[in-house]
Amino acid sequence: MLWTAFLLLLLLGLTLLFVYTRRVRRRNEPPLDNGIIPWLGHALEFGKDSAKFLTRMKQKHGDIFTVCAAGHYITVLLDSNCYDAVLSDTVSLDMTAYSQLLMKRIFNLHLPNHNPASERRRVEMHFQGTGLIQLCSSMKNNIHLLMTSSEIGLNKWKKEGLFHFCYSLLFKAGYLTVFGTEKYDSAELTKIYKEFRRFDKLLPKLARRSTNKEENKVANSAREKLWELLTPSCLDRKDKQQSWLQSFIQHLQVEGLDAETQRRAMLLQLWLTQGNAGPAAFWVLGFMLTHPEALSSVREEIRDVQHLPLEEREKHTPVFDSVLSETLRLTAAALMTREVVQDMKVRLNNRQEYQLRRGDRLCVFPFLSPQMDPQIHQEPEKFKFDRFLNADGTEMKDFIKEGVRVKYPTMPWGTKGNMCPGRHFAVSAIKEFVFMVLTRFDLELCDKNVTVPLVDTSGYGFGMLQPREDLEIRYRRRT
Repeated sequence: MLWTAFLLLLLLGLTLLFVYTRRVRRRNEPPLDNGIIPWLGHALEFGKDSAKFLTRMKQKHGDIFTVCAAGHYITVLLDSNCYDAVLSDTVSLDMTAYSQLLMKRIFNLHLPNHNPASERRRVEMHFQGTGLIQLCSSMKNNIHLLMTSSEIGLNKWKKEGLFHFCYSLLFKAGYLTVFGTEKYDSAELTKIYKEFRRFDKLLPKLARRSTNKEENKVANSAREKLWELLTPSCLDRKDKQQSWLQSFIQHLQVEGLDAETQRRAMLLQLWLTQGNAGPAAFWVLGFMLTHPEALSSVREEIRDVQHLPLEEREKHTPVFDSVLSETLRLTAAALMTREVVQDMKVRLNNRQEYQLRRGDRLCVFPFLSPQMDPQIHQEPEKFKFDRFLNADGTEMKDFIKEGVRVKYPTMPWGTKGNMCPGRHFAVSAIKEFVFMVLTRFDLELCDKNVTVPLVDTSGYGFGMLQPREDLEIRYRRRT
């Protein structure tokens, strides 16, 4: 009898919780999907595979909808032609609070005066113009240094995972370019990369607070070791002119932040600058190795331009540019998140308006729209190396949806006012790395019949996707 009464009370409590915490859609608001479980809503499905979940929601509700996830109400906007207009509203939308939340969860870091807009301007000062030329030149030299090191070997075939090959080499070259000292220390570089990968693998889980006890232990250990390893290298740089990193450290010091906070901020910058180029290069080479026609076309193009200087060569590679655009279309999957700080209206491209509530979040997911939209890209799940080429070999720019030209057929770097400030440096690094691999190495798959691996679905929302498993290759450096 007592148990029956207890169960009835529990059931009544859950029913009241469901009724009083379940949000109701107001007039002119986007379609609302609370999910079955009170408060939790769609959090588990959203975190497990964001692309699959949001695709299902789009099919059900259209290009805008609001979902409940762990007590938060998130409006997802998937009309790519209105991204610019919506995200340019910096009065109603704020990205600072969410950025600080992620910094705390992932990097155990608090920057009280963090301002993404001013940080962007500071980065642009060093990653454009003469600063960009110097960085690209240094990156090229460091890639060459690593590819000619004794670790790579000469004339002997070596087996390795393609992901490890690309990520380790580009990470090390990037670290030497942006963070490193004038002295090349192979053992220290390997140690930093090893700890970075331990941390990097857990980053999506840290962001979602879904790590278990053992994973927390690994993440904390990797963080602490990286804080120790990064600090001396960052502060010992003696450049002729102030580098971006020195500018950033000086900014932290002016803000009055202590040495411990400065150390922690270095790991944030390491991930921001080195966390995407390696995986991107893996997918570029992986798609080409599993699509022989693409590989043959790029090799032929490289032969025609390899005599040109770096900055000129990169202007005359339309085939490779198409391969890179297609690769990023399939594998760049960042979520752009903003806090709604005051009630606002969102107008879609079809002129229909919706009201958003203060306190909600707004998410834009370019991976689904425009990148995987079948109305923009035929058979979007397939890799087509010439998708971004016209019949005459020039860059294709006109993509149409419902009779209207699409502003952005692919958006790996963000929208017009929110473009990644380091994108030119990243593209130059990826292209130079692939050029060197294809011209200085014999490279082939161990299994000629293997296909490109599936993606790790936990990585949706955090930049470049990573593979669920590696591609085994064998390679040897040419004489």
